[in-house]
This record gives sequence, structure tokens and C-alpha cells, in this order.
Amino acid sequence: MTELSLTAAVERLRLRLDQLQLHRPAFRCLQLSEAVDAPPLIAWLAAQQQLPKVYWRGRRDGEEIAAIGAAQDLYLPQMPSTERLDRLYGDFLRADNHEDLRLYGGIAFDPKQPAWPEFGQARFVLPRIELRRQQQEAEIRLTLCGNAEDWEAELAQARQALDDLDRVAPLPPLGPAHVLQRADTPQWPRWQDLVQQVTHPSFAEDTPKVVLARESKLQTSALPNPWTVLHAWQLLNPGSYQYGFQFAPGHTFISCSPERLYHRLGRELSTEALAGTTTRGFSEAEDQALANALLNDGKNSHENQLVREHIEQQLTPLSEYVGVEESPTILKLNHIQHLHRGIRAELKAGVNDLQLLQALHPTPAVGGLPRDPAMSFIRQREGFERGWYAGACGYLGSHESEFSVAIRSARFAPDHVTLYAGAGIVSDSDAEAEWQELNNKLTTVLGILNGL
Repeated sequence: MTELSLTAAVERLRLRLDQLQLHRPAFRCLQLSEAVDAPPLIAWLAAQQQLPKVYWRGRRDGEEIAAIGAAQDLYLPQMPSTERLDRLYGDFLRADNHEDLRLYGGIAFDPKQPAWPEFGQARFVLPRIELRRQQQEAEIRLTLCGNAEDWEAELAQARQALDDLDRVAPLPPLGPAHVLQRADTPQWPRWQDLVQQVTHPSFAEDTPKVVLARESKLQTSALPNPWTVLHAWQLLNPGSYQYGFQFAPGHTFISCSPERLYHRLGRELSTEALAGTTTRGFSEAEDQALANALLNDGKNSHENQLVREHIEQQLTPLSEYVGVEESPTILKLNHIQHLHRGIRAELKAGVNDLQLLQALHPTPAVGGLPRDPAMSFIRQREGFERGWYAGACGYLGSHESEFSVAIRSARFAPDHVTLYAGAGIVSDSDAEAEWQELNNKLTTVLGILNGL
């Protein structure tokens, strides 16, 4: 397929809309696509004014998507039932129309906590305009979604979305955004108290792991562009997922997360146990010594094993087969490294994505074990509302779906930015060491914000 310039591809889409004026398609949702010589996708996204905005890039330089507008915007005050998700598939993601439609979005960490107003407990968007790039090939997609009685209005809105596209421009530069004020929740004394509670033998006997987190609200000398921050973050950690969502002016959630919740291709599922952390070394020898120490560390190995056992237990009723790597390997990031175990499963016929989300989210790597008492402890005592931090972000499709666990995250508001980090607390955890682990996990993004 011949690639067009973005301007030429948009003009082709306009002509195809004219043709649809006379011949309405049979499906409720239709996607028009043109091969395109795409600009840098995150720069294109930052230049647009249309909302919502969605960015997604898979791990290790995987598929990249930038999308704007909404053919459908599903704001969900609570997670849908299995039956409703099946209806959503039938309405928007039908496998028999071969359009590869996707709903991009996320779900919150804990549906029993108050939701972030702009994001909801769950929110998914079927984008109006989407740029997708896979290796060297790219395409622009325009989606229409309407009933017979509102088809004319849908065509008009699609034309307007094309008319409102802005030219791509360089990303706004990253100037120093010096931290003028920082407020941590919980603060250090409260953190010590929480760790002491979780590690007390009487508590740890029944709840062997609780993942405690901290939010750090920053007032800065200048508020950087969130898409510029995400771009800088992805350059430093190309092995991570990178994604961002903006549903309202001034409110953006971004994440550069190493952790996959799951990837489903048909009935084949891939997930992982990612738990156990140490820093990177200043030399190759020191780096390898730290990795070896992590592999042999009892506390971190125990933490990873708990996660592995829980995922295996949750997947078994939904799967024909579950296979787990027996020994963990090291996943290296810019400033830290993790213990990692790959897990694969063949799903039973009829298992859908909501069942997978309910089974796997939240993972013990962000909540704890057993899930219910760990979540209850976090909800009652941590002191802030996690919202989409440690939630699940990604996309739903009839044939393929993928979600990442939204750790290493930042939430931009009109006058401040909030950073998030967490640490798994088990019986032999040390409060000071875990507090330092939180600081280590923020090193990369704090350096970006300071223009380093």
C-alpha cells in the first residue's frame, strides 16, 4: 500500500466520507484507514486541541498509537458486568466486521475508593481519529459510529474532526521546572507506623503482603507539558510501556510502566510476575553484583513468589493450560531493576476480558495478599485516593487486548503535578529501605521535571 503524506491522507478520508453519504455501511461502527507517512506521533498528539487524547506504546519499541476525539466515550462510574462488556463488544468491537476497532482507556485501582472526577472508575474511548505505527508502517484511521437515524450527524462530526486537525509541531521544550514545594502522603513518620503495622507478626500471619504507596504532590516553578515529559521518559526507559490519557483540559495521566497486566491474542494470554526491586550500578560489574544479590535475596524472592502463585491460582479456572517460568530473571530499567517471571496461558473458550481483569487486577505487586484484607488496609490507612495509579490501562479489542499496570505514574493538574510510587511490604521489610525504594522509583521522572 502506497504511503501518503498526512495532508493527502486526510483529503482521501474526506472523499471517502462523501461516498458514505450515499452508501451507509451495514455495521454500527465503521473505520476508514489510509496508509500514511506519519509524523512523530507524540508530537502530533501534543499539537492537537481535540479531546480526549490517548497515547499508547508497547514495551520494547512496540506498536505506537496516538488518538484524538471520540466516536464513543464510555465514562463508567463502576466496572461493567460481564454481560454489559459482551454488549459493548457486540456494539463497538464486532469480530465479524474485521475493522480491528479498539477501546482505549483504563480502570481505577480500587472501585471502593472515590474516583478521580475526570477519569471515573473506568473510562474507555473509541477514538475518532487514530494514528497507528507498527515498525516502519503507519496508517491514519477515522471511525464513525452511529445508528441510521443519526448517520448524517455522525458524518458531519467526522468531517469536523478532520477540519479541526492542527499541524504537527515540535514538542514544547523541557525547561527546568524546579520543585518549589513538595507534599508527601503518607509522610515519613506515618510511613514508619504503617510498615510497623504490616510487619507485625499478628498481622503478617494472615496478610503476608501489603503494597503501600506514596503520592508526592509537587508545586513547580513552571508546569511542563505532560507529553514532553512522557517522551523524555520513554527515551530513558524504552523497555517499558508508555501511555497517557487526557479527557479534560489541564488534566492528564501518564505512565512509563515496566509491568504488563496481560496481553491476549485470541485465546493465548501472556502475563508476568514483576516484584522485587534493587537499584542499578554505576559500573557493569556493580550492576551485575546488584542483580545477583537481588536474585539471591530472600525477601524479594519471597515477594515475587507470592505474586507468581497468586496469578497462577487466578488464571487456572479460566484456562486450559497455565505455564510459569520457574526461576525469575532480571528486568533492567534506567535507575532500578526488578525480578521478573513470564506466565503464559491458553484460555478456555468464551472467557472475555472482563473476567481477566477481575481475576488479575489488582495484582499482588500493587495491592497485596490476600487481596481483600490488603486492599482494605490500603483503603482505610494509606491516606490518599489512588485513582488510576496502580490501575490497569490499555485497550480492548475483539481479537486482541492488552493492559499494563499503571505504576511509575504522574498526574498533571492545572497548577501542580503528582507523582506515585509503591513498595511491597512483607514480614521482614525495613521501613527506611522501603522509603528509599520509593525515592529510587521517582529518580527518573524527577530528573526529567528538573530538566536534567
